[in-house]
Amino acid sequence: MPATTTPTTSTLPRATVTSARTAVFVVFALAGLVFASWAARIADTKASLDLSAGELGLVLLAMSAGSVTGLPLAGRVSNRLGAARTVLLGGAVAVTGLLVVGAVVDATGPRPLLAGGLFLIGLGVGLWDVAMNLEGAAVEHALGSSVMPHFHAAFSGGTVLSALIGAAMSWGGVPLLAHFAGAVVVTVALGLWAVRSFLPRTVEAVAEDGSEVAAPARQRSAWREPRTLLIGVVVFAAAATEGTANDWLSVAFVEGHELPAWAGVLGFATFLTFMTIGRLLGTNLLDTHGRVPVLRVSFALAVVGALLVIFGTDWLTFVGAAVWGVGAALGFPVGMSASADDPQRAAARMSVVATIGYVAFIAGPPALGFLGDHVGVLHSLLVVGALAVLALSVVPSVREPDGLPRNAPR
Repeated sequence: MPATTTPTTSTLPRATVTSARTAVFVVFALAGLVFASWAARIADTKASLDLSAGELGLVLLAMSAGSVTGLPLAGRVSNRLGAARTVLLGGAVAVTGLLVVGAVVDATGPRPLLAGGLFLIGLGVGLWDVAMNLEGAAVEHALGSSVMPHFHAAFSGGTVLSALIGAAMSWGGVPLLAHFAGAVVVTVALGLWAVRSFLPRTVEAVAEDGSEVAAPARQRSAWREPRTLLIGVVVFAAAATEGTANDWLSVAFVEGHELPAWAGVLGFATFLTFMTIGRLLGTNLLDTHGRVPVLRVSFALAVVGALLVIFGTDWLTFVGAAVWGVGAALGFPVGMSASADDPQRAAARMSVVATIGYVAFIAGPPALGFLGDHVGVLHSLLVVGALAVLALSVVPSVREPDGLPRNAPR
């Protein structure tokens, strides 16, 4: 029987890889659109349901719990179904949850049902997140360039657009369900179109030199690998730095600086805009200087930005949101890339790293909510500084396998 061959990244036509890169951009952007559709209306939800900071934190916990339920499963599901089908599965669950949330808030429905809708959003996003990052890592290997920040920039770009739409919807008093239904239509239409251009399943995980990766023999769990766990700590701190702004920045502008709700959403949009810029510029910085020095500067900027938001005047808070956004730009995508340095173990390691990172979304909302009840939402943001110090202590774990940036002479 003649041996069969399967394509690898070294044999794929350039057009196929380019189409896959575009498809991954679209899928990341849609994930940002879905997430920010909800995040932009958090302040409206808090007001409509008359939630305290602590109660809001507990409600947000449901979404985090959904994410951490889906993330440990995402690697296995992706291996079984492939990245494209896993993205579709996660997207279907997420948009269903978004519609449930919109209906509950508009009807001033029971909080447990709101929590159920948020759980579905988190569960779907968890599956979607790992699958699209796996596809992004495969495309990154195929291109031979650190393009993962660009994919996460697409996510940020989706959140920026969605946050601006959300600001307009909030200003105009548009019901959440009508707002969310529009987002769902766009997500379903573009998502179905994009996944058709994903790389073939045979090359979703390939070696750095483009050779095909065989099915691995039984290996120890990725949860027992020290480097994987340390990368997880970096991603945990990065997710908390980014997630704190996602969940609480608009509320901090409104309650801490006594700005109107629409100004709070614009502050959130400022953060997202500059995080997007940081990710677009980050690829060349990473390829030239390497992951470790770039992340050290990034986490330092996040601390400076958070301090400006907390202690600055009204206009300085917007400057702080911009600096914070740049500082939060690269930690998560670099951690995802580092977990996929060995494509043969990429799915297992990325699932572990993503799970650890998303624990920040479990601990963050209720912790900041309880702190906000005692010291105010604004001063509770000081947690960002402590987490940045933690990240700086373990940043060397994301160093490139050969210790050199991609553009360094070999």
